[in-house]
Amino acid sequence: MSTSHADTTQKQALKTGTVYLLAALLCALFGAVYEQFSHGVYSYFMIYAFLIPLTAGAFPFCLAALCASPVRPGRLALNCYHSGIAAWTVGCIFQGALEIYGTSNRGVSVYWCAGTIFTVLGLIFFLVRLIKPKNKTDK
Repeated sequence: MSTSHADTTQKQALKTGTVYLLAALLCALFGAVYEQFSHGVYSYFMIYAFLIPLTAGAFPFCLAALCASPVRPGRLALNCYHSGIAAWTVGCIFQGALEIYGTSNRGVSVYWCAGTIFTVLGLIFFLVRLIKPKNKTDK
């Protein structure tokens, strides 16, 4: 019994969405534990860091799986997009840790810039794949 391309794409999107959901849960757990031991000091960056993998990762990939979208982003698009989401999430946690510690660092802006660049590049590569004509050699 063979599976169609749409079924494979749907399963991969659901798997990716599940991984992002797990990442969001781990970020929420990490933030809760970190703030438990921060002596009453908290940071909104740390509290809401879980929203990045949830809204930018789990939601769109689970939605793509539910809609059974036959379009699958290429590896380059996915790698850039995942890197952007990871940079934003790590930047958020790092910013939160710095705020809890009571300091700041200009280097945190690198996370926001890298996250934005990689996410936008991933979306651009995906859109290019959508509009370019499909060759028989494309997989």
